Amino acid sequence: MIDLRSDTVTRPGTGMLEAMMNTKVGDDVLGDDPAVNELEKMTAGMFGTEAALFCPSGTMANQIAIKVHTGPGDEVICDESSHIYNFEAGGIALNSGCSVKLLRGDRGRFRAEDVADSINDRNDVHQALTSLVAAENTSNKGGGSCYDFSELEKIAEVCKKEKLIFHLDGARIFNAVIRSGENPLQYGRLFDSISVCLSKGLGAPVGSVLVGNNVFIARARRFRKAFGGGMRQAGYLAAAGIYALKNNIERLAEDHRRAGDLEKTLLSLSYIDDVLPVDTNIIIFSPANGIDSSALLSYLESKGIAMIPFGKNRIRAVTHIDFSDDELQYVINVLKEKQNSTKS
Repeated sequence: MIDLRSDTVTRPGTGMLEAMMNTKVGDDVLGDDPAVNELEKMTAGMFGTEAALFCPSGTMANQIAIKVHTGPGDEVICDESSHIYNFEAGGIALNSGCSVKLLRGDRGRFRAEDVADSINDRNDVHQALTSLVAAENTSNKGGGSCYDFSELEKIAEVCKKEKLIFHLDGARIFNAVIRSGENPLQYGRLFDSISVCLSKGLGAPVGSVLVGNNVFIARARRFRKAFGGGMRQAGYLAAAGIYALKNNIERLAEDHRRAGDLEKTLLSLSYIDDVLPVDTNIIIFSPANGIDSSALLSYLESKGIAMIPFGKNRIRAVTHIDFSDDELQYVINVLKEKQNSTKS
């Protein structure tokens, strides 16, 4: 099966497995796992932050950040399509007791003026206290869309002026970096905290790293424990993350190229009605009227290709480290064959 359901489906390659097998481990809860400590130091260094915290998942990293940055009854500003709102099991309310102000951005990307217009009056006791702005780069539901960095700078200026915290859900931050040419240090200077996923395009089996200043990470470590995220011999997983950061960032451009080739093919097919612009490694598309997405997914599955439903009559495919050029050509051929069978 060619699995394009997500970039989370990858398996460690030989080099990563060797790194995992040969690493030295301790007990991370006790603070003496050398691989975890190295991963945290490396990630913090890449983003120019004071400290970092290794977490089991991106969801936990985001939820810890929200918990640290807010108090019960506060309000979080984010896009209506954001992962923290749609795909983290209501964690903003469950874990932090916060309400949400949803913005309608462009494929998950909101603007500085959207934020400025959405901040509640601190002196109005009827309104929740706005305390946190959360962006997502790249945007999952936006089809891997990337922010223009200058817009993020403008949003950061609004946050600074209004004394708001600025968090980045950077599940695919390195996809954005490779696509736009920015440096992780630029992001580290802009945001109060960033969650960095290792188990998507970078190919590690588990884990995300939360970065920020020393005070933030100290509180985050306490909440990680409270959320059940304290891991013991986590160095085996951290070793995979270290290998990923050293070896798998630049190659994300290959995923982007293959996603672009799929986009071109889909745009040429009469049975495909809509394809979101492909910026990175996520392709979201809709079958034409009269064709149900579930039927198309079943057809692809019968040909050994797995994608997933992604909203009303929409399908998502995600390219990744385990998706080769030969497999890409096979998928393209299957999609074109479907076109020919539809015509006949």
